[in-house]
Amino acid sequence: MDTDTTTRFLDDHLYKIQSLIEDPNSYLQLLVIAVIYLLAFVMAYKIRHSVGLTHNEPLESAHPLRKLGFRIGGILFPLLAILLLHVSKKAGETLEYTPWLIGTALAIAVLLFGNSLIRAFVQQTFAASLFRWVGLPILMLHLLGFLPTVIQALEEISLDVGNVSISAYGVARVLIFGSFLFWLGRTSNNFGKAVIRKQTSLDIPTKEVFSKLFEVGLFCIIVLLLLNIMGINLTTLAVFGGALGVGLGLGLQSIASNFISGIIILLDRSLTVGDFVELDDGQKGFVREFKMRYAVLETYDGKDILVPNEKFISSLMINWTHKDPKQRYRVDFSVPYSTDVRSLVELIKAAVSEHEQVISGPDVPFEERPDCEIDSFGDSGINMFVEFWMMGIDDGKNRVGGDLMLIILETLKENGIEIPFPQREVKILNPDQGKNQET
Repeated sequence: MDTDTTTRFLDDHLYKIQSLIEDPNSYLQLLVIAVIYLLAFVMAYKIRHSVGLTHNEPLESAHPLRKLGFRIGGILFPLLAILLLHVSKKAGETLEYTPWLIGTALAIAVLLFGNSLIRAFVQQTFAASLFRWVGLPILMLHLLGFLPTVIQALEEISLDVGNVSISAYGVARVLIFGSFLFWLGRTSNNFGKAVIRKQTSLDIPTKEVFSKLFEVGLFCIIVLLLLNIMGINLTTLAVFGGALGVGLGLGLQSIASNFISGIIILLDRSLTVGDFVELDDGQKGFVREFKMRYAVLETYDGKDILVPNEKFISSLMINWTHKDPKQRYRVDFSVPYSTDVRSLVELIKAAVSEHEQVISGPDVPFEERPDCEIDSFGDSGINMFVEFWMMGIDDGKNRVGGDLMLIILETLKENGIEIPFPQREVKILNPDQGKNQET
Protein backbone atom coordinates (compact mmCIF):
# COMPACT_ATOMS: atom_id res chain seq x y z
CA MET A 1 0.00 0.00 0.00
CA ASP A 2 1.57 3.34 -1.16
CA THR A 3 1.45 6.68 0.61
CA ASP A 4 -1.50 8.08 -1.37
CA THR A 5 -3.64 5.01 -0.72
CA THR A 6 -2.88 5.12 2.99
CA THR A 7 -3.76 8.78 3.12
CA ARG A 8 -7.10 8.21 1.38
CA PHE A 9 -7.87 5.29 3.74
CA LEU A 10 -7.21 7.42 6.82
CA ASP A 11 -9.15 10.36 5.40
CA ASP A 12 -12.19 8.16 4.73
CA HIS A 13 -12.22 6.81 8.26
CA LEU A 14 -11.70 10.23 9.79
CA TYR A 15 -14.59 11.52 7.72
CA LYS A 16 -16.83 8.66 8.94
CA ILE A 17 -15.86 9.29 12.56
CA GLN A 18 -16.52 13.00 12.18
CA SER A 19 -19.92 12.29 10.62
CA LEU A 20 -20.85 9.95 13.45
CA ILE A 21 -19.79 12.51 16.04
CA GLU A 22 -21.88 15.20 14.39
CA ASP A 23 -24.87 12.86 14.07
CA PRO A 24 -27.47 13.56 16.84
CA ASN A 25 -28.45 9.89 16.81
CA SER A 26 -25.05 9.00 18.24
CA TYR A 27 -25.70 11.06 21.38
CA LEU A 28 -29.18 9.57 21.62
CA GLN A 29 -27.69 6.06 21.49
CA LEU A 30 -25.18 6.95 24.18
CA LEU A 31 -28.03 8.10 26.39
CA VAL A 32 -29.98 4.91 25.67
CA ILE A 33 -26.93 2.77 26.48
CA ALA A 34 -26.35 4.57 29.79
CA VAL A 35 -30.01 4.20 30.76
CA ILE A 36 -30.02 0.50 29.80
CA TYR A 37 -26.87 -0.32 31.80
CA LEU A 38 -28.19 1.58 34.81
CA LEU A 39 -31.58 -0.12 34.55
CA ALA A 40 -29.95 -3.56 34.17
CA PHE A 41 -27.76 -2.95 37.22
CA VAL A 42 -30.72 -1.81 39.36
CA MET A 43 -32.87 -4.75 38.26
CA ALA A 44 -30.09 -7.26 38.93
CA TYR A 45 -29.43 -5.71 42.35
CA LYS A 46 -33.12 -5.85 43.28
CA ILE A 47 -33.48 -9.45 42.15
CA ARG A 48 -30.37 -10.63 43.97
CA HIS A 49 -31.32 -8.95 47.25
CA SER A 50 -34.99 -9.89 47.14
CA VAL A 51 -34.45 -13.57 46.36
CA GLY A 52 -32.59 -15.39 49.13
CA LEU A 53 -31.46 -18.09 46.71
CA THR A 54 -29.25 -15.62 44.81
CA HIS A 55 -28.26 -13.35 47.70
CA ASN A 56 -27.10 -15.50 50.61
CA GLU A 57 -23.95 -17.49 49.88
CA PRO A 58 -24.65 -21.20 50.55
CA LEU A 59 -22.61 -23.46 52.78
CA GLU A 60 -20.29 -26.10 51.39
CA SER A 61 -22.75 -28.84 52.39
CA ALA A 62 -25.75 -27.11 50.77
CA HIS A 63 -27.82 -28.67 47.99
CA PRO A 64 -26.19 -28.37 44.52
CA LEU A 65 -29.26 -26.57 43.15
CA ARG A 66 -28.90 -24.03 45.95
CA LYS A 67 -25.30 -23.38 44.88
CA LEU A 68 -26.41 -23.14 41.24
CA GLY A 69 -29.00 -20.50 42.11
CA PHE A 70 -26.39 -18.39 43.89
CA ARG A 71 -24.05 -18.56 40.89
CA ILE A 72 -26.83 -17.58 38.52
CA GLY A 73 -27.26 -14.41 40.56
CA GLY A 74 -23.75 -13.37 39.50
CA ILE A 75 -24.66 -13.27 35.79
CA LEU A 76 -27.94 -11.37 36.05
CA PHE A 77 -26.47 -7.93 35.29
CA PRO A 78 -24.84 -8.73 31.90
CA LEU A 79 -27.76 -10.99 30.96
CA LEU A 80 -30.35 -8.24 31.54
CA ALA A 81 -28.12 -5.75 29.72
CA ILE A 82 -27.95 -8.05 26.69
CA LEU A 83 -31.73 -8.46 26.59
CA LEU A 84 -32.43 -4.72 26.86
CA LEU A 85 -29.74 -3.76 24.33
CA HIS A 86 -31.03 -6.33 21.87
CA VAL A 87 -34.53 -4.92 22.15
CA SER A 88 -33.17 -1.39 21.65
CA LYS A 89 -31.18 -2.45 18.61
CA LYS A 90 -34.23 -4.05 16.98
CA ALA A 91 -36.27 -0.94 17.77
CA GLY A 92 -33.61 1.27 16.12
CA GLU A 93 -33.57 -0.86 12.99
CA THR A 94 -37.36 -0.62 12.82
CA LEU A 95 -37.09 3.20 12.95
CA GLU A 96 -34.71 3.02 9.96
CA TYR A 97 -31.53 4.35 11.53
CA THR A 98 -28.27 2.50 12.21
CA PRO A 99 -27.82 1.87 15.95
CA TRP A 100 -24.07 1.21 15.65
CA LEU A 101 -23.28 2.34 19.18
CA ILE A 102 -25.96 0.09 20.62
CA GLY A 103 -24.56 -2.79 18.58
CA THR A 104 -21.10 -2.11 20.00
CA ALA A 105 -22.47 -1.94 23.53
CA LEU A 106 -24.31 -5.22 22.88
CA ALA A 107 -21.04 -6.88 21.83
CA ILE A 108 -19.34 -5.60 25.00
CA ALA A 109 -22.25 -6.89 27.10
CA VAL A 110 -21.90 -10.34 25.49
CA LEU A 111 -18.20 -10.39 26.38
CA LEU A 112 -19.01 -9.36 29.95
CA PHE A 113 -21.63 -12.10 30.09
CA GLY A 114 -19.09 -14.68 28.93
CA ASN A 115 -16.58 -13.55 31.54
CA SER A 116 -19.30 -13.69 34.23
CA LEU A 117 -20.13 -17.26 33.19
CA ILE A 118 -16.50 -18.26 33.53
CA ARG A 119 -16.16 -16.59 36.94
CA ALA A 120 -19.39 -18.14 38.27
CA PHE A 121 -19.28 -21.69 36.92
CA VAL A 122 -15.66 -22.58 36.12
CA GLN A 123 -13.94 -23.51 39.37
CA GLN A 124 -10.70 -24.98 37.98
CA THR A 125 -7.98 -22.37 37.51
CA PHE A 126 -6.57 -23.93 34.33
CA ALA A 127 -9.97 -24.27 32.68
CA ALA A 128 -10.93 -20.69 33.61
CA SER A 129 -7.68 -19.35 32.11
CA LEU A 130 -8.21 -21.41 28.96
CA PHE A 131 -11.74 -20.05 28.48
CA ARG A 132 -10.63 -16.46 29.09
CA TRP A 133 -7.60 -16.50 26.79
CA VAL A 134 -9.05 -18.71 24.06
CA GLY A 135 -12.84 -18.67 24.31
CA LEU A 136 -13.37 -14.94 24.82
CA PRO A 137 -11.09 -13.91 21.88
CA ILE A 138 -12.98 -16.31 19.61
CA LEU A 139 -16.25 -14.79 20.82
CA MET A 140 -14.90 -11.29 20.15
CA LEU A 141 -13.86 -12.26 16.61
CA HIS A 142 -17.37 -13.60 16.03
CA LEU A 143 -18.99 -10.41 17.31
CA LEU A 144 -16.72 -8.23 15.15
CA GLY A 145 -17.40 -10.36 12.07
CA PHE A 146 -13.77 -11.42 11.62
CA LEU A 147 -14.23 -15.09 12.56
CA PRO A 148 -15.14 -16.33 9.03
CA THR A 149 -11.96 -14.70 7.69
CA VAL A 150 -9.83 -16.39 10.36
CA ILE A 151 -11.52 -19.75 9.67
CA GLN A 152 -10.87 -19.40 5.95
CA ALA A 153 -7.20 -18.61 6.60
CA LEU A 154 -6.84 -21.66 8.87
CA GLU A 155 -8.54 -23.92 6.32
CA GLU A 156 -5.95 -22.93 3.73
CA ILE A 157 -3.22 -24.32 6.01
CA SER A 158 -3.67 -28.03 5.38
CA LEU A 159 -1.72 -31.26 5.09
CA ASP A 160 -2.74 -34.07 2.73
CA VAL A 161 -2.03 -37.61 3.91
CA GLY A 162 -3.27 -39.93 1.20
CA ASN A 163 -6.99 -39.30 0.78
CA VAL A 164 -7.22 -37.49 4.10
CA SER A 165 -6.81 -33.73 4.32
CA ILE A 166 -5.93 -32.32 7.73
CA SER A 167 -6.34 -28.56 8.09
CA ALA A 168 -5.25 -26.27 10.88
CA TYR A 169 -8.90 -25.28 11.37
CA GLY A 170 -9.97 -28.90 11.82
CA VAL A 171 -7.26 -29.55 14.40
CA ALA A 172 -8.03 -26.32 16.27
CA ARG A 173 -11.78 -27.07 16.22
CA VAL A 174 -11.31 -30.57 17.63
CA LEU A 175 -8.92 -29.35 20.35
CA ILE A 176 -11.05 -26.38 21.42
CA PHE A 177 -14.47 -28.00 21.31
CA GLY A 178 -13.14 -31.36 22.53
CA SER A 179 -11.62 -29.72 25.61
CA PHE A 180 -14.85 -27.82 26.21
CA LEU A 181 -16.96 -30.98 25.88
CA PHE A 182 -14.78 -32.96 28.27
CA TRP A 183 -14.88 -30.14 30.82
CA LEU A 184 -18.64 -29.80 30.39
CA GLY A 185 -19.11 -33.56 30.70
CA ARG A 186 -17.05 -33.77 33.87
CA THR A 187 -18.74 -30.78 35.46
CA SER A 188 -22.22 -31.98 34.48
CA ASN A 189 -21.43 -35.47 35.76
CA ASN A 190 -20.32 -34.19 39.18
CA PHE A 191 -23.32 -31.85 39.41
CA GLY A 192 -25.84 -34.50 38.33
CA LYS A 193 -24.48 -37.13 40.72
CA ALA A 194 -24.48 -34.61 43.57
CA VAL A 195 -28.14 -33.75 42.87
CA ILE A 196 -29.11 -37.43 42.76
CA ARG A 197 -27.32 -38.23 46.01
CA LYS A 198 -29.08 -35.35 47.77
CA GLN A 199 -32.51 -36.87 47.10
CA THR A 200 -33.74 -37.97 50.52
CA SER A 201 -36.67 -39.92 49.04
CA LEU A 202 -34.29 -42.48 47.48
CA ASP A 203 -32.26 -45.08 49.32
CA ILE A 204 -28.52 -45.41 48.79
CA PRO A 205 -28.58 -48.31 46.25
CA THR A 206 -31.18 -46.53 44.10
CA LYS A 207 -29.13 -43.34 44.17
CA GLU A 208 -26.05 -45.23 43.01
CA VAL A 209 -27.97 -46.90 40.17
CA PHE A 210 -29.31 -43.57 38.91
CA SER A 211 -25.85 -42.01 39.26
CA LYS A 212 -24.32 -44.80 37.22
CA LEU A 213 -26.98 -44.56 34.49
CA PHE A 214 -26.60 -40.77 34.38
CA GLU A 215 -22.83 -41.10 34.02
CA VAL A 216 -23.13 -43.64 31.19
CA GLY A 217 -25.77 -41.62 29.31
CA LEU A 218 -23.75 -38.41 29.60
CA PHE A 219 -20.63 -40.20 28.40
CA CYS A 220 -22.45 -41.49 25.31
CA ILE A 221 -23.76 -38.00 24.49
CA ILE A 222 -20.29 -36.44 24.83
CA VAL A 223 -18.77 -39.11 22.57
CA LEU A 224 -21.44 -38.60 19.88
CA LEU A 225 -20.97 -34.83 19.94
CA LEU A 226 -17.20 -35.20 19.71
CA LEU A 227 -17.51 -37.57 16.75
CA ASN A 228 -19.79 -35.05 15.04
CA ILE A 229 -17.27 -32.25 15.63
CA MET A 230 -14.51 -34.41 14.18
CA GLY A 231 -16.57 -34.79 11.03
CA ILE A 232 -17.14 -38.53 11.41
CA ASN A 233 -20.39 -39.70 9.88
CA LEU A 234 -22.52 -41.27 12.57
CA THR A 235 -23.68 -43.98 10.12
CA THR A 236 -20.19 -45.44 10.37
CA LEU A 237 -20.95 -46.29 13.99
CA ALA A 238 -22.55 -49.50 12.74
CA VAL A 239 -19.14 -50.69 11.55
CA PHE A 240 -17.60 -49.36 14.74
CA GLY A 241 -20.19 -51.26 16.78
CA GLY A 242 -19.24 -54.49 15.05
CA ALA A 243 -15.57 -53.87 15.75
CA LEU A 244 -16.44 -53.04 19.36
CA GLY A 245 -18.29 -56.34 19.69
CA VAL A 246 -15.23 -58.23 18.46
CA GLY A 247 -13.08 -56.22 20.87
CA LEU A 248 -15.33 -57.11 23.77
CA GLY A 249 -15.01 -60.75 22.86
CA LEU A 250 -11.22 -60.59 22.64
CA GLY A 251 -9.58 -57.97 24.80
CA LEU A 252 -12.22 -55.80 26.46
CA GLN A 253 -14.17 -58.51 28.26
CA SER A 254 -12.57 -57.52 31.57
CA ILE A 255 -13.77 -53.90 31.23
CA ALA A 256 -17.25 -55.00 30.18
CA SER A 257 -17.37 -57.55 33.01
CA ASN A 258 -16.44 -54.93 35.62
CA PHE A 259 -19.03 -52.49 34.27
CA ILE A 260 -21.83 -55.07 34.22
CA SER A 261 -20.77 -56.37 37.63
CA GLY A 262 -21.11 -52.85 39.04
CA ILE A 263 -24.66 -52.58 37.70
CA ILE A 264 -25.57 -56.02 39.15
CA ILE A 265 -24.15 -55.13 42.57
CA LEU A 266 -26.20 -51.94 42.69
CA LEU A 267 -29.39 -53.63 41.51
CA ASP A 268 -29.29 -56.66 43.85
CA ARG A 269 -28.18 -54.43 46.77
CA SER A 270 -25.56 -56.87 47.98
CA LEU A 271 -23.20 -53.95 48.47
CA THR A 272 -23.93 -50.28 49.08
CA VAL A 273 -22.02 -47.13 49.90
CA GLY A 274 -21.13 -47.10 53.59
CA ASP A 275 -20.84 -50.91 54.00
CA PHE A 276 -17.77 -52.33 55.73
CA VAL A 277 -16.45 -55.27 53.71
CA GLU A 278 -13.56 -57.70 54.02
CA LEU A 279 -12.16 -59.41 50.93
CA ASP A 280 -10.74 -62.90 50.73
CA ASP A 281 -7.17 -61.53 50.60
CA GLY A 282 -7.62 -59.74 53.95
CA GLN A 283 -8.19 -56.24 52.58
CA LYS A 284 -11.04 -54.45 54.32
CA GLY A 285 -12.58 -51.01 54.49
CA PHE A 286 -15.68 -48.90 53.93
CA VAL A 287 -17.23 -48.65 50.47
CA ARG A 288 -17.08 -44.94 49.62
CA GLU A 289 -17.87 -44.76 45.90
CA PHE A 290 -18.73 -46.86 42.87
CA LYS A 291 -17.09 -46.13 39.52
CA MET A 292 -17.74 -47.63 36.10
CA ARG A 293 -14.87 -50.10 36.53
CA TYR A 294 -14.08 -50.29 40.25
CA ALA A 295 -15.24 -49.48 43.77
CA VAL A 296 -13.30 -47.39 46.28
CA LEU A 297 -12.64 -48.94 49.70
CA GLU A 298 -11.40 -46.53 52.36
CA THR A 299 -9.35 -48.12 55.13
CA TYR A 300 -8.95 -46.77 58.66
CA ASP A 301 -5.37 -45.73 57.97
CA GLY A 302 -6.47 -43.36 55.20
CA LYS A 303 -5.72 -45.55 52.19
CA ASP A 304 -8.06 -45.94 49.22
CA ILE A 305 -8.22 -49.46 47.76
CA LEU A 306 -9.51 -49.62 44.17
CA VAL A 307 -11.24 -52.98 43.84
CA PRO A 308 -12.55 -54.14 40.42
CA ASN A 309 -16.31 -54.67 40.53
CA GLU A 310 -15.94 -58.20 39.20
CA LYS A 311 -14.06 -59.26 42.33
CA PHE A 312 -17.11 -58.64 44.53
CA ILE A 313 -19.04 -61.23 42.51
CA SER A 314 -16.41 -63.82 41.62
CA SER A 315 -14.66 -64.10 45.00
CA LEU A 316 -15.59 -64.44 48.66
CA MET A 317 -16.54 -61.21 50.39
CA ILE A 318 -17.65 -60.57 53.97
CA ASN A 319 -20.10 -57.68 54.32
CA TRP A 320 -20.03 -56.81 58.00
CA THR A 321 -22.87 -54.28 57.79
CA HIS A 322 -25.09 -55.80 55.08
CA LYS A 323 -28.33 -56.18 57.07
CA ASP A 324 -27.58 -54.99 60.60
CA PRO A 325 -24.78 -52.65 61.78
CA LYS A 326 -24.67 -54.45 65.13
CA GLN A 327 -21.59 -56.63 65.59
CA ARG A 328 -20.30 -58.92 68.34
CA TYR A 329 -16.68 -58.84 69.50
CA ARG A 330 -14.62 -60.37 72.28
CA VAL A 331 -11.66 -59.36 74.44
CA ASP A 332 -9.40 -62.02 76.00
CA PHE A 333 -7.51 -61.82 79.30
CA SER A 334 -6.14 -64.13 82.02
CA VAL A 335 -6.38 -64.29 85.82
CA PRO A 336 -4.55 -66.41 88.45
CA TYR A 337 -6.02 -69.74 89.56
CA SER A 338 -6.54 -68.34 93.04
CA THR A 339 -9.11 -65.79 91.76
CA ASP A 340 -12.76 -65.93 92.81
CA VAL A 341 -13.99 -66.31 89.23
CA ARG A 342 -17.73 -66.03 90.01
CA SER A 343 -17.29 -62.64 91.66
CA LEU A 344 -14.86 -61.50 88.96
CA VAL A 345 -17.33 -62.30 86.18
CA GLU A 346 -19.91 -59.93 87.65
CA LEU A 347 -17.32 -57.21 88.17
CA ILE A 348 -16.13 -57.40 84.56
CA LYS A 349 -19.70 -57.41 83.21
CA ALA A 350 -20.57 -54.29 85.19
CA ALA A 351 -17.37 -52.51 84.14
CA VAL A 352 -17.77 -53.30 80.45
CA SER A 353 -21.45 -52.26 80.48
CA GLU A 354 -20.48 -48.73 81.50
CA HIS A 355 -18.85 -48.05 78.14
CA GLU A 356 -21.11 -45.75 76.12
CA GLN A 357 -20.79 -47.68 72.85
CA VAL A 358 -21.36 -51.12 74.33
CA ILE A 359 -24.97 -52.27 74.01
CA SER A 360 -26.27 -52.98 77.51
CA GLY A 361 -29.19 -52.35 79.83
CA PRO A 362 -32.30 -54.15 81.08
CA ASP A 363 -34.21 -53.47 77.86
CA VAL A 364 -31.54 -55.24 75.76
CA PRO A 365 -32.07 -58.96 75.00
CA PHE A 366 -30.09 -61.21 77.30
CA GLU A 367 -28.01 -62.69 74.47
CA GLU A 368 -26.80 -59.21 73.44
CA ARG A 369 -25.69 -58.05 76.89
CA PRO A 370 -21.99 -58.15 77.84
CA ASP A 371 -20.94 -61.64 78.94
CA CYS A 372 -17.81 -62.88 80.67
CA GLU A 373 -16.86 -66.57 80.48
CA ILE A 374 -13.98 -68.98 81.00
CA ASP A 375 -12.25 -69.88 77.75
CA SER A 376 -9.68 -72.44 78.87
CA PHE A 377 -7.22 -73.39 81.60
CA GLY A 378 -3.74 -72.24 80.71
CA ASP A 379 -0.29 -73.00 82.03
CA SER A 380 -0.05 -69.75 83.99
CA GLY A 381 -3.70 -68.96 84.78
CA ILE A 382 -7.35 -69.10 83.74
CA ASN A 383 -7.97 -67.78 80.22
CA MET A 384 -11.17 -65.74 80.12
CA PHE A 385 -12.96 -63.53 77.60
CA VAL A 386 -15.63 -60.83 77.42
CA GLU A 387 -18.19 -60.78 74.61
CA PHE A 388 -20.01 -57.57 73.79
CA TRP A 389 -22.22 -56.09 71.08
CA MET A 390 -21.82 -52.63 69.56
CA MET A 391 -23.13 -50.57 66.65
CA GLY A 392 -20.57 -50.39 63.85
CA ILE A 393 -17.05 -51.71 63.47
CA ASP A 394 -14.58 -52.01 66.33
CA ASP A 395 -11.91 -49.88 64.69
CA GLY A 396 -11.09 -46.30 63.78
CA LYS A 397 -13.22 -43.85 65.70
CA ASN A 398 -15.18 -46.78 67.21
CA ARG A 399 -12.11 -48.35 68.77
CA VAL A 400 -14.02 -50.01 71.63
CA GLY A 401 -11.85 -53.10 72.12
CA GLY A 402 -8.84 -51.06 73.25
CA ASP A 403 -10.98 -49.09 75.71
CA LEU A 404 -12.38 -52.29 77.19
CA MET A 405 -8.93 -53.80 77.66
CA LEU A 406 -7.94 -50.72 79.65
CA ILE A 407 -11.18 -50.93 81.69
CA ILE A 408 -10.54 -54.63 82.43
CA LEU A 409 -6.96 -53.92 83.49
CA GLU A 410 -8.06 -51.14 85.84
CA THR A 411 -10.84 -53.33 87.29
CA LEU A 412 -8.38 -56.15 87.99
CA LYS A 413 -5.94 -53.78 89.69
CA GLU A 414 -8.68 -52.22 91.83
CA ASN A 415 -9.58 -55.66 93.15
CA GLY A 416 -5.98 -56.76 93.73
CA ILE A 417 -5.90 -59.27 90.88
CA GLU A 418 -2.73 -59.57 88.85
CA ILE A 419 -2.58 -60.84 85.31
CA PRO A 420 -0.44 -64.00 85.35
CA PHE A 421 2.59 -64.41 83.14
CA PRO A 422 4.80 -67.45 82.47
CA GLN A 423 7.28 -68.14 85.29
CA ARG A 424 10.03 -70.76 85.49
CA GLU A 425 11.84 -72.10 88.60
CA VAL A 426 15.42 -73.25 88.31
CA LYS A 427 16.58 -75.79 90.97
CA ILE A 428 20.20 -76.80 91.45
CA LEU A 429 20.52 -80.46 92.45
CA ASN A 430 23.52 -81.63 94.55
CA PRO A 431 25.17 -78.24 95.07
CA ASP A 432 28.06 -79.93 96.94
CA GLN A 433 28.95 -81.94 93.84
CA GLY A 434 29.46 -78.73 91.88
CA LYS A 435 31.86 -77.40 94.52
CA ASN A 436 33.94 -80.62 94.48
CA GLN A 437 34.29 -80.37 90.68
CA GLU A 438 35.61 -76.84 90.97
CA THR A 439 38.20 -77.98 93.47
